[in-house]
Order: sequence, then structure tokens, then C-alpha cells
Amino acid sequence: MTIELRHTNVDAPPRAPSVWPVIRPWIVWGVVLTAATVAMYFVRYDINEGHVALAYLLIVLGGSVSGGRALGLTLACSGFLLIDYYFQPPYDQWNVGKPLDWVALISFLVVAAVATQLLVRAQEAASRARQRANEVAWLSRLGAEALNAGRAADALHAIAAIVHRTLSATACAIFACDDERLDAEPIARSGESDGELIARDRELARWVGEHGFAAAVRDDGQIIHGVAAVADDALGLDADDALAIMLPLRVNARTVGVLHVSAAEPIARGVARRRLLAALAYYAALGVERLRLETEAEHASALREADRMKDFVLASVSHDLRTPLTAIKALAHDAAGRGEPSGVVIEEQADRLGRMVGDLLDLSRMKAGPFPVHVELNTAEDLIGAVLRQVGQPLAGRLQTPRLNLDQPALLGRFDFVQSMRILVNLIDNADRYAPPGTTIDLDARRDGDSICFSVSDRGPGVPPSEEQRIFHPFYQPAVRAGARTGGAGLGLAIARGLAQAQGGDLRYEPRAGGGSVFTLSLPALKDADSTRPVPMATT
Repeated sequence: MTIELRHTNVDAPPRAPSVWPVIRPWIVWGVVLTAATVAMYFVRYDINEGHVALAYLLIVLGGSVSGGRALGLTLACSGFLLIDYYFQPPYDQWNVGKPLDWVALISFLVVAAVATQLLVRAQEAASRARQRANEVAWLSRLGAEALNAGRAADALHAIAAIVHRTLSATACAIFACDDERLDAEPIARSGESDGELIARDRELARWVGEHGFAAAVRDDGQIIHGVAAVADDALGLDADDALAIMLPLRVNARTVGVLHVSAAEPIARGVARRRLLAALAYYAALGVERLRLETEAEHASALREADRMKDFVLASVSHDLRTPLTAIKALAHDAAGRGEPSGVVIEEQADRLGRMVGDLLDLSRMKAGPFPVHVELNTAEDLIGAVLRQVGQPLAGRLQTPRLNLDQPALLGRFDFVQSMRILVNLIDNADRYAPPGTTIDLDARRDGDSICFSVSDRGPGVPPSEEQRIFHPFYQPAVRAGARTGGAGLGLAIARGLAQAQGGDLRYEPRAGGGSVFTLSLPALKDADSTRPVPMATT
């Protein structure tokens, strides 16, 4: 990628300095002052001091425009003396005849000095504005050309080449930072091919990446560490004679890299040059951030493709496993009928494998699109009763459910009865798996706004804060805890949340006060449930 830029270096000294442009305004306005004085001298008896002061004031303003503050003040003082000598009685001598003449003279001098100062400041402000406008226009062209590259790596190399050429540097290198650690090798460079950074500059660049402040190396080898940048100092360090400078590349208050520039001549002399360096560093920071985002996007795309292929393989394998599982279970059932002990074990394991295959198929359907559910009007009491019949005797005496309260209306909602029962059974099975023996599992139901909330609480070890959302990811297996029964595939909670959301509800986790876990299933409630006749609730 070739980029051609034409730009005059900021603060660069003129190649062939000439004295004539400097002294020409002094000569011109000296002649004008002399001519005006001679002309007014011959008519001084017909004019007063006011006319002379106005004429001299115009000359002072013109000289200030052409020659600056020094010429303007010199013309003002000259006019002060000329008025006193030639145009105030007694004439042709340094004397003031009346006290009011002092007022006129001093007023002229003050007005001329103030006008000169204001005019020069206005000129300087206009010059700075033009310089800023030129810098903005040039940087916009720079950004358009540098960031127009198709790939982020090409854009970074283009930016390094632009910085190298713009600053007349001997070498330019851009380093990336990963968690405040500087990469060993630059991701883009321009300049001398054998100009590798010496050990001192590498250590200094590493310090810049860690602390986020600029640093420089003077021509005598002295190292300068910068501070926070301010409006008058875009780099945050005094480095007018620096031959090597390292700038932090920051995006959104985060250091993403380091820009290293070295030259045979000082490269950070003057406010304008430092401002230009800061602007170039910002473009380099955008290039590094673009490269990082591009790399992350490619990685995410690869992960999505791998996840898609995984889902496809799981769906295919799970579907193909149904037929041999059916045959295995039939043979195991026949063997169990003949009294063979292995038949019962094989049949139990075939059922377990069948449930796992069903979970895999359900997970694949959830990822492929909306999961089919049959939402109907049901009561929370009927759902809890069905759950109790499903879990059976193994949890009798351990599972605690709410008692019947005939004074309260029945909890009515619109949800899929079978899938909701499947969710609660899964939550109870998890609680039984991880809760210590001898502790109770609490199943409760209540209305909360427009939702019916079913909560399953236990006194198990709970879930670490870092895993509270990961437990709902497919195939996620938490760390094995003492006393816990293992053997699941890590699909239960992922499928349970998917089934809840398919019905317009949700499944969430929160730690239980005093230790343990609380899983809450929320399902849409009937809006007019408060006017419904109480319905008996199944109890233990």
C-alpha cells in the first residue's frame, strides 16, 4: 500500500533565513512616520494635537499589523516624543506647557500601546486558528488514507510509515499491549530495517505501557518520565531536545499499545509539534484497537462456526442413537423377564442414556428456533401435585411444600404443564444431588406481579458468584463438591431455562440466606386470578 503525503513539518526552521523580511516593515513604517511628521510639521499651526494623535495612531496600528508588537510599541513611543517636541507648545523643545498636555500625551501612549497589544493578540489568535485548521484538515486526510486499508494490519503499517515520514524520523514502531504487558515485537514498523530498539528503549516502552504516560530519551542519554497530559502540553513531558520518544496509545481510558519514534534531530520541540505527535498517537491507537477488534471478530466467528458444527453433530448423533437404544432396552427387558440380573441394570442405563439423548435433541431444537410449547390454563397447585407424584418416594420426608390455605385464591397461570413439571423435577433432582443428606428441600409457589414464581431451595454449598450465570450454559460442569452425586451431562439447567423462556417466563438463581441455593421459575400468571375460586393444593 503506497501513500503519498505532502506536508510541511510543524515548527521546522527555514532553510535559508533572510534578514530582509524582518527589517522591511521597520524601514517602511519608519519612512511613513517620518513623512507624516514632515507633512504635519508645515501645517502644525493649523491643526491641533488631536489630529496629530489620530494620524500617529493609524501609523501605530499599521506598523503593528506588519511588524508585530515590537514595531507597534516603538512607533507609539516615537509618536509620543514627536508630539511633545513638534506639536505641543513650546515647540521644538522637550517641554510641556500645560498640565493637560501631559494627559493628552499619556492618553495617546496608553491608547496606542493597548491597541497594539490587542491587535497583535488578535493576529496571533487568527494565526493559531489557521494553524489548527490546517492541522485538522491534514489529519483528516491522513486518517482517511491510513484507515482506508482493507485489513487492520495494513492500516497499522500505513500509519507507521506516515508517522515516520511526517516527523522525518529514522524509525517508527508500534507495539500492542495485552493486559498492560507490552508485546516483545512490534506489530508494525517503518524506517531502518536493522534499527531494533536497544534494551534501554524496550524497558522504557514497557514502562510507558504499564503506567500510561509518555517517556523520552534526550540527546545526552537522559531518560525523562512524563506525567498526565494537559491542554498546553499534549505529551505531559518537557522533551524539546528528545531524540527518542514513546507515547502511550490509549482508547477509552485504556492503554492498548505504545508508539516509539526515534530521530537524529529533536522531534518534540514546540507546542505545535507535540500536539501533532499526540494526534498521530491517537490514530495509531485507533489502528491497534481496530486490529484487536478484527482479531476478536475472527475468533468469535470461528467459535460460532465450531458451535454450529457441534450442534449439528450432536443432533445427528442423538437422532441416530434412538434406534439402537430402543433395541437395547427391548433386549434388556426380555433378559430381566427371564430373571437375569444384568437385564435390569442394562435397562436402567438405557433409560438414563435415553434421557440424555432426549436432552440433546431438545437443546438442538432450542438453538435451531422457537421451541414448541402448549400453553394452557393451569393451576400452580396441580403442577406441584404432579411434581410430587413424579419424584416419588425417594424424596418423601425431605421435600417440603406449602400448606393449603383456603382463604387465598388459587394460583392460575398460562403455561405448558408437562414442560413446567419437567423443569421443577430437574431443579429438585439437582437440589437432592448437591444438598447434604439430612437437609430439607423447600418447594414453594407464590404470585409476584404478573408472574407465578415456583422456588426450589436447598442448604447445599451454593454457587460461587463467578459461576452464577455459567451454570445455565450447556455442558457446563461445576467443580465436584464433597458429598455431591455426579454423573449429569450439564444440560439440565440450560434446558430448564430454555423451556421457561419458551413459555414467556424465566429461570434465575440467587444465593439463599444462611447458605444454600434458590432457583426460581417464573411463569405468566392469569391477570384475573384474584377473582378465582380457591382450589385445593396438593400437600405432602
